[in-house]
Amino acid sequence: MCLAIPSKVIKIDENNMAEVDTLGVKRKVSLDLMPEPVEVGDYVLIHVGYAMGKIDEKEALESIEVYKKLAKAAMEEEDAISPEELVNEDGPLLYKPPKESEE
Repeated sequence: MCLAIPSKVIKIDENNMAEVDTLGVKRKVSLDLMPEPVEVGDYVLIHVGYAMGKIDEKEALESIEVYKKLAKAAMEEEDAISPEELVNEDGPLLYKPPKESEE
């Protein structure tokens, strides 16, 4: 299963690499597998370091809001996570192991 959080393209370099912002986390991804042109400001879905497809801005923003609501609901749990913890420089996190309790 893959979790794709829409990422906004903020920069594209001469090597077809894009810098993207995913819930505040910035990282570089390749545009080499994109079937269509990508421009700064577009939203893309990423898998293992490659942008795989574009997503409409309205749909992207709606998805991001859902992720934020999920994170907010999860913060009410004992092992709470913040929206920023849903993503790291390697991409979206599917599972966060529970913290080991110290006895």
